[in-house]
Amino acid sequence: MTIPTAADFADDAVEASASTPLADQASHHVELMERLERSGRYERPTHTRVFVVANQKGGVGKTTTSVNLAAAMAARGLSVLLIDLDPQGNASTAAAIPHASGTPGTYEVLLDELPIAEAVQTCSDIPALRVVPATIDLAGAEIELVGLEQRERRLRAAIDTYLAGPGSDVDYVFIDCPPSLGLLTINAMVAAREVLIPIQCEYYALEGLSQLLGNIGLVQQHLNADLDVSTILLTMHDARTNLSSSVAAEVRGHFGDRVLATAIPRSVKISEAPGYQQSIITYDPNSTGALSYLEAAREISQRGATPADQGASS
Repeated sequence: MTIPTAADFADDAVEASASTPLADQASHHVELMERLERSGRYERPTHTRVFVVANQKGGVGKTTTSVNLAAAMAARGLSVLLIDLDPQGNASTAAAIPHASGTPGTYEVLLDELPIAEAVQTCSDIPALRVVPATIDLAGAEIELVGLEQRERRLRAAIDTYLAGPGSDVDYVFIDCPPSLGLLTINAMVAAREVLIPIQCEYYALEGLSQLLGNIGLVQQHLNADLDVSTILLTMHDARTNLSSSVAAEVRGHFGDRVLATAIPRSVKISEAPGYQQSIITYDPNSTGALSYLEAAREISQRGATPADQGASS
Protein backbone atom coordinates (compact mmCIF):
# COMPACT_ATOMS: atom_id res chain seq x y z
CA MET A 1 0.00 0.00 0.00
CA THR A 2 1.06 3.65 -0.49
CA ILE A 3 1.60 5.86 2.54
CA PRO A 4 0.60 9.49 1.80
CA THR A 5 3.17 12.27 1.96
CA ALA A 6 2.96 15.62 3.69
CA ALA A 7 2.54 17.25 0.28
CA ASP A 8 -0.47 15.04 -0.42
CA PHE A 9 -1.99 15.99 2.89
CA ALA A 10 -1.31 19.73 2.90
CA ASP A 11 -4.27 20.62 0.67
CA ASP A 12 -6.71 18.11 2.17
CA ALA A 13 -9.42 18.97 4.65
CA VAL A 14 -8.36 18.35 8.23
CA GLU A 15 -10.53 16.15 10.40
CA ALA A 16 -11.57 18.31 13.34
CA SER A 17 -10.90 15.99 16.25
CA ALA A 18 -7.48 16.86 17.62
CA SER A 19 -6.78 20.41 18.77
CA THR A 20 -7.97 23.95 18.11
CA PRO A 21 -7.73 26.37 16.43
CA LEU A 22 -7.97 24.70 13.02
CA ALA A 23 -4.76 26.31 11.74
CA ASP A 24 -2.77 24.85 14.61
CA GLN A 25 -4.36 21.49 13.97
CA ALA A 26 -3.37 21.54 10.30
CA SER A 27 0.18 22.55 11.19
CA HIS A 28 0.41 19.69 13.69
CA HIS A 29 -0.75 17.19 11.11
CA VAL A 30 1.69 18.30 8.46
CA GLU A 31 4.48 18.14 11.05
CA LEU A 32 3.37 14.64 12.00
CA MET A 33 3.40 13.47 8.40
CA GLU A 34 6.84 14.94 7.77
CA ARG A 35 8.12 13.12 10.84
CA LEU A 36 6.64 9.86 9.55
CA GLU A 37 8.19 10.44 6.11
CA ARG A 38 11.63 10.86 7.66
CA SER A 39 11.23 7.68 9.69
CA GLY A 40 10.65 5.55 6.56
CA ARG A 41 10.61 1.83 7.35
CA TYR A 42 10.48 1.16 11.07
CA GLU A 43 13.48 -0.56 12.59
CA ARG A 44 13.13 -4.26 13.32
CA PRO A 45 13.35 -5.15 17.01
CA THR A 46 16.31 -7.13 18.28
CA HIS A 47 13.93 -10.02 19.03
CA THR A 48 10.25 -10.78 18.43
CA ARG A 49 8.14 -8.62 20.73
CA VAL A 50 4.92 -10.23 21.93
CA PHE A 51 2.23 -7.86 23.19
CA VAL A 52 -1.05 -8.59 24.90
CA VAL A 53 -3.48 -5.70 24.43
CA ALA A 54 -5.60 -5.88 27.55
CA ASN A 55 -8.18 -3.94 29.49
CA GLN A 56 -11.16 -5.62 31.10
CA LYS A 57 -13.19 -2.43 30.63
CA GLY A 58 -15.10 -2.55 27.36
CA GLY A 59 -15.18 0.27 24.83
CA VAL A 60 -11.66 1.56 25.41
CA GLY A 61 -10.38 0.91 21.88
CA LYS A 62 -8.64 -2.37 22.64
CA THR A 63 -9.48 -4.21 19.41
CA THR A 64 -9.13 -1.01 17.40
CA THR A 65 -5.67 -0.52 18.86
CA SER A 66 -4.62 -4.13 18.24
CA VAL A 67 -5.66 -4.01 14.59
CA ASN A 68 -4.37 -0.56 13.76
CA LEU A 69 -0.99 -0.87 15.48
CA ALA A 70 -0.48 -4.22 13.74
CA ALA A 71 -1.53 -2.73 10.38
CA ALA A 72 0.63 0.37 10.87
CA MET A 73 3.74 -1.68 11.58
CA ALA A 74 3.08 -4.09 8.72
CA ALA A 75 2.51 -1.18 6.34
CA ARG A 76 5.92 0.17 7.31
CA GLY A 77 7.83 -2.99 6.46
CA LEU A 78 7.65 -5.07 9.63
CA SER A 79 6.34 -8.63 9.79
CA VAL A 80 3.40 -8.78 12.17
CA LEU A 81 1.20 -11.55 13.59
CA LEU A 82 -2.20 -10.55 14.99
CA ILE A 83 -3.94 -13.13 17.18
CA ASP A 84 -7.66 -12.62 17.69
CA LEU A 85 -8.59 -14.09 21.06
CA ASP A 86 -11.99 -12.42 21.37
CA PRO A 87 -15.00 -14.64 20.46
CA GLN A 88 -16.65 -11.61 18.84
CA GLY A 89 -13.97 -11.79 16.13
CA ASN A 90 -13.91 -8.02 15.59
CA ALA A 91 -10.17 -7.95 14.93
CA SER A 92 -10.63 -10.63 12.27
CA THR A 93 -13.41 -8.58 10.67
CA ALA A 94 -11.33 -5.41 10.60
CA ALA A 95 -8.49 -7.28 8.88
CA ALA A 96 -10.93 -8.78 6.32
CA ILE A 97 -10.15 -12.32 7.50
CA PRO A 98 -12.89 -14.96 7.08
CA HIS A 99 -13.95 -16.28 10.47
CA ALA A 100 -17.21 -18.16 10.11
CA SER A 101 -17.85 -21.00 12.54
CA GLY A 102 -15.58 -23.91 11.69
CA THR A 103 -12.80 -21.77 10.24
CA PRO A 104 -9.48 -22.89 11.76
CA GLY A 105 -8.46 -20.27 14.29
CA THR A 106 -7.60 -19.61 17.91
CA TYR A 107 -10.21 -22.10 19.16
CA GLU A 108 -8.47 -24.97 17.37
CA VAL A 109 -5.05 -23.67 18.41
CA LEU A 110 -6.05 -23.69 22.09
CA LEU A 111 -8.30 -26.74 22.30
CA ASP A 112 -7.02 -29.03 19.52
CA GLU A 113 -3.35 -27.93 19.58
CA LEU A 114 -3.58 -26.99 15.90
CA PRO A 115 -0.29 -25.37 14.82
CA ILE A 116 -0.62 -21.64 14.23
CA ALA A 117 0.89 -22.18 10.77
CA GLU A 118 -2.26 -24.10 9.83
CA ALA A 119 -4.64 -21.42 11.12
CA VAL A 120 -2.91 -18.21 10.08
CA GLN A 121 -4.26 -16.14 7.18
CA THR A 122 -2.75 -13.17 5.33
CA CYS A 123 -4.44 -9.77 5.24
CA SER A 124 -5.21 -8.98 1.59
CA ASP A 125 -4.66 -5.23 2.03
CA ILE A 126 -1.35 -5.57 3.89
CA PRO A 127 0.55 -8.77 2.99
CA ALA A 128 3.02 -8.36 5.88
CA LEU A 129 0.14 -8.74 8.33
CA ARG A 130 -0.81 -12.29 9.30
CA VAL A 131 -3.89 -13.05 11.37
CA VAL A 132 -5.07 -16.00 13.43
CA PRO A 133 -8.85 -15.47 13.40
CA ALA A 134 -11.39 -15.96 16.17
CA THR A 135 -14.73 -17.65 15.50
CA ILE A 136 -17.86 -17.88 17.59
CA ASP A 137 -16.64 -21.37 18.58
CA LEU A 138 -14.23 -19.60 20.93
CA ALA A 139 -17.15 -18.54 23.14
CA GLY A 140 -17.13 -21.89 24.92
CA ALA A 141 -13.37 -22.15 25.24
CA GLU A 142 -13.28 -20.72 28.77
CA ILE A 143 -15.23 -23.73 30.07
CA GLU A 144 -13.52 -26.30 27.84
CA LEU A 145 -10.05 -25.18 28.90
CA VAL A 146 -10.71 -25.78 32.59
CA GLY A 147 -10.09 -29.52 32.48
CA LEU A 148 -7.08 -29.46 30.15
CA GLU A 149 -3.44 -29.86 31.14
CA GLN A 150 -1.32 -26.72 31.01
CA ARG A 151 -4.52 -24.78 30.41
CA GLU A 152 -2.88 -21.39 31.01
CA ARG A 153 0.13 -22.09 28.77
CA ARG A 154 -1.45 -23.48 25.61
CA LEU A 155 -1.25 -20.26 23.61
CA ARG A 156 2.34 -19.65 24.66
CA ALA A 157 3.36 -23.12 23.51
CA ALA A 158 1.69 -22.54 20.15
CA ILE A 159 3.31 -19.12 19.66
CA ASP A 160 6.76 -20.33 20.71
CA THR A 161 6.53 -23.24 18.25
CA TYR A 162 5.43 -20.93 15.44
CA LEU A 163 8.16 -18.34 16.10
CA ALA A 164 10.79 -21.08 16.19
CA GLY A 165 9.66 -22.36 12.79
CA PRO A 166 7.55 -20.85 9.99
CA GLY A 167 7.09 -17.58 11.91
CA SER A 168 10.77 -16.96 12.59
CA ASP A 169 10.59 -13.73 10.56
CA VAL A 170 7.85 -12.20 12.74
CA ASP A 171 8.87 -8.92 14.38
CA TYR A 172 5.74 -8.23 16.44
CA VAL A 173 2.88 -10.31 17.83
CA PHE A 174 -0.27 -8.55 19.04
CA ILE A 175 -2.87 -10.54 20.97
CA ASP A 176 -6.35 -9.01 21.16
CA CYS A 177 -8.21 -10.17 24.28
CA PRO A 178 -11.86 -10.23 25.32
CA PRO A 179 -12.94 -7.59 27.87
CA SER A 180 -12.68 -10.02 30.79
CA LEU A 181 -10.05 -11.66 32.96
CA GLY A 182 -10.82 -15.30 32.27
CA LEU A 183 -8.68 -18.13 30.91
CA LEU A 184 -8.46 -16.64 27.42
CA THR A 185 -6.90 -13.44 28.76
CA ILE A 186 -4.67 -15.41 31.13
CA ASN A 187 -3.43 -17.47 28.17
CA ALA A 188 -2.60 -14.24 26.38
CA MET A 189 -0.74 -12.84 29.40
CA VAL A 190 1.27 -16.01 29.81
CA ALA A 191 2.14 -15.98 26.09
CA ALA A 192 3.16 -12.32 26.00
CA ARG A 193 6.23 -10.51 27.25
CA GLU A 194 4.69 -7.03 27.24
CA VAL A 195 1.30 -5.61 28.17
CA LEU A 196 -0.16 -2.69 26.22
CA ILE A 197 -3.08 -1.07 28.02
CA PRO A 198 -5.34 1.30 26.08
CA ILE A 199 -6.93 3.89 28.38
CA GLN A 200 -9.68 6.13 27.09
CA CYS A 201 -9.59 9.81 28.03
CA GLU A 202 -12.99 9.81 29.71
CA TYR A 203 -14.41 10.10 33.20
CA TYR A 204 -14.27 6.40 34.09
CA ALA A 205 -10.86 5.90 32.49
CA LEU A 206 -9.13 4.42 35.52
CA GLU A 207 -12.11 2.37 36.68
CA GLY A 208 -11.06 -1.24 37.12
CA LEU A 209 -7.45 -0.48 36.28
CA SER A 210 -6.21 -1.45 39.73
CA GLN A 211 -7.92 -4.83 39.35
CA LEU A 212 -6.28 -5.32 35.95
CA LEU A 213 -2.85 -4.45 37.36
CA GLY A 214 -3.48 -6.76 40.29
CA ASN A 215 -4.26 -9.65 37.96
CA ILE A 216 -1.18 -8.87 35.89
CA GLY A 217 0.80 -9.01 39.13
CA LEU A 218 -0.61 -12.46 39.89
CA VAL A 219 0.34 -13.70 36.43
CA GLN A 220 3.84 -12.29 36.92
CA GLN A 221 4.13 -14.01 40.29
CA HIS A 222 2.80 -17.44 39.35
CA LEU A 223 2.87 -17.93 35.58
CA ASN A 224 5.04 -15.46 33.66
CA ALA A 225 7.76 -13.57 35.49
CA ASP A 226 8.85 -11.91 32.24
CA LEU A 227 5.56 -10.06 31.72
CA ASP A 228 5.94 -6.28 31.86
CA VAL A 229 3.43 -3.45 31.59
CA SER A 230 5.58 -1.63 29.05
CA THR A 231 3.13 0.55 27.15
CA ILE A 232 0.10 2.71 27.91
CA LEU A 233 -1.80 4.26 25.01
CA LEU A 234 -4.30 7.08 25.50
CA THR A 235 -7.35 6.64 23.26
CA MET A 236 -10.47 8.67 22.41
CA HIS A 237 -8.53 11.83 23.20
CA ASP A 238 -10.03 15.24 22.44
CA ALA A 239 -7.57 18.03 23.13
CA ARG A 240 -10.39 20.59 22.95
CA THR A 241 -11.82 19.40 26.27
CA ASN A 242 -10.51 19.88 29.79
CA LEU A 243 -11.65 16.36 30.66
CA SER A 244 -9.35 14.69 28.11
CA SER A 245 -6.46 16.87 29.19
CA SER A 246 -6.96 16.16 32.89
CA VAL A 247 -7.33 12.39 32.36
CA ALA A 248 -4.22 12.35 30.15
CA ALA A 249 -2.27 14.29 32.78
CA GLU A 250 -3.40 11.90 35.53
CA VAL A 251 -2.41 8.82 33.50
CA ARG A 252 0.97 10.31 32.58
CA GLY A 253 1.57 11.27 36.19
CA HIS A 254 0.87 7.72 37.34
CA PHE A 255 2.64 5.72 34.61
CA GLY A 256 5.39 8.13 33.54
CA ASP A 257 7.31 7.28 30.40
CA ARG A 258 5.34 4.08 29.86
CA VAL A 259 2.67 6.32 28.32
CA LEU A 260 3.25 6.94 24.62
CA ALA A 261 3.59 10.60 23.66
CA THR A 262 1.06 10.02 20.89
CA ALA A 263 -2.60 9.93 21.91
CA ILE A 264 -5.27 8.49 19.62
CA PRO A 265 -8.00 11.04 18.92
CA ARG A 266 -11.71 10.41 19.01
CA SER A 267 -12.45 9.96 15.33
CA VAL A 268 -15.44 8.97 13.20
CA LYS A 269 -13.08 7.57 10.58
CA ILE A 270 -11.58 5.09 13.04
CA SER A 271 -15.08 3.89 13.92
CA GLU A 272 -16.10 3.60 10.26
CA ALA A 273 -13.14 1.54 9.06
CA PRO A 274 -14.17 -1.88 10.49
CA GLY A 275 -17.51 -1.56 8.70
CA TYR A 276 -15.55 -1.74 5.46
CA GLN A 277 -13.40 -4.61 6.78
CA GLN A 278 -10.35 -2.37 6.89
CA SER A 279 -7.97 -0.83 9.36
CA ILE A 280 -7.83 2.95 9.48
CA ILE A 281 -4.38 2.65 7.88
CA THR A 282 -5.91 1.45 4.60
CA TYR A 283 -9.38 2.99 4.93
CA ASP A 284 -8.22 6.61 5.17
CA PRO A 285 -4.41 6.98 5.35
CA ASN A 286 -4.69 10.79 5.50
CA SER A 287 -6.94 10.83 8.53
CA THR A 288 -6.05 11.93 12.02
CA GLY A 289 -6.55 8.40 13.27
CA ALA A 290 -4.24 6.79 10.71
CA LEU A 291 -1.49 9.32 11.36
CA SER A 292 -1.80 8.84 15.11
CA TYR A 293 -1.60 5.05 14.94
CA LEU A 294 1.35 5.25 12.55
CA GLU A 295 3.14 7.56 14.97
CA ALA A 296 2.25 5.39 17.99
CA ALA A 297 3.61 2.37 16.12
CA ARG A 298 6.79 4.32 15.34
CA GLU A 299 7.21 5.11 19.05
CA ILE A 300 6.79 1.47 20.01
CA SER A 301 9.22 0.29 17.34
CA GLN A 302 11.77 2.89 18.37
CA ARG A 303 11.60 1.70 21.98
CA GLY A 304 12.38 -1.82 20.77
CA ALA A 305 15.34 -0.83 18.61
CA THR A 306 18.97 -1.07 19.65
CA PRO A 307 20.60 2.12 20.99
CA ALA A 308 22.35 2.57 17.65
CA ASP A 309 19.02 2.27 15.82
CA GLN A 310 17.38 4.80 18.12
CA GLY A 311 20.13 7.28 17.48
CA ALA A 312 19.81 6.86 13.74
CA SER A 313 16.04 7.32 13.72
CA SER A 314 15.76 10.26 16.08
